[in-house]
Amino acid sequence: MMRKLVILAVLAASLSVAACNTVEGAGKDVSSAGKAVTDTARDVKKN
Repeated sequence: MMRKLVILAVLAASLSVAACNTVEGAGKDVSSAGKAVTDTARDVKKN
């Protein structure tokens, strides 16, 4: 029984770490998209 709990804890920790990396990656994607929109708006405003 204890072995099953340890295995479940390790799996849960692995999934948590993977989810954090996924959310971090999504945040970077949204940030870079926002930067691209801002840069485009500045270019249009200059003209």
